[in-house]
Amino acid sequence: MGLMDNLKAKAGQMKGKAGSFAQQHEARIGRGLEKAAKTVDTRTKGKYSAKIETGTGKAKDALNRLSQMDEPKPKHKGDA
Repeated sequence: MGLMDNLKAKAGQMKGKAGSFAQQHEARIGRGLEKAAKTVDTRTKGKYSAKIETGTGKAKDALNRLSQMDEPKPKHKGDA
């Protein structure tokens, strides 16, 4: 097995662990994102509020996708 194969295998394992961690602690991570955004917004005196809000929204979306990776996808009526 080559170096790249080893790295890909390790990356896959870490992605799985990150997904389960995000699933277990999604609410706490979300609160942390909000707290960090509020702190940065306060320290910049609201100058970058729109950008901070956009970045926080994207981070929450990524967290949501990561925490739902391991969940089985719902089957459609026509699927067997």
